[in-house]
Amino acid sequence: MRHRNSGRRLGRNSSHRKAMYRNMATSLLEHGRIKTTEAKAKELRRVVEKLITLSKRVPQSAIDAAGPEEAGKLRAQRVHAVRQARKWVARRDILQKLFDEYGERFKGRPGGYVRILRVGRRAGDNAPMTLIELVEGDFDGTASASALDVATDASAVDAAPPEEVDADEADDDGDADEDADAEAGELTE
Repeated sequence: MRHRNSGRRLGRNSSHRKAMYRNMATSLLEHGRIKTTEAKAKELRRVVEKLITLSKRVPQSAIDAAGPEEAGKLRAQRVHAVRQARKWVARRDILQKLFDEYGERFKGRPGGYVRILRVGRRAGDNAPMTLIELVEGDFDGTASASALDVATDASAVDAAPPEEVDADEADDDGDADEDADAEAGELTE
């Protein structure tokens, strides 16, 4: 029994799992959107949301607005937050982007910085695949996502280039194009 053991093991030992989260978090913060399995996306969400919360702790605008003595204390707190985030972000330029861009972007948002969208199943092992992406920074306190946002995200998934069908995977009657179109239709439903 796994009582009081949070998190998924994902078939990896702890050092491999930590390295995978670090690489995936860096990629998500760099590109804004990545495609991965559902279980990995749900675990990655925990890591990235903590990182963005760290970046919001002492924004650069607060340091600029503070007096000289208070600015020194705020800089020390910011350095501490940067060092904590460095544990999970592999590249310095992405760490800089996290604290400069994302800290200001999500300043007024009380959590929920990441969205997970299901996009279908992987061809080889039928694993559920998802897009994990950073949401827009504007937060008005009303409904979490409007129908327009959901429709826009669905069209972005549809706009992705279709997967190529290998000649070995084609049916005997040569309907590879029709099969690919049917699979693409299933992904959007």
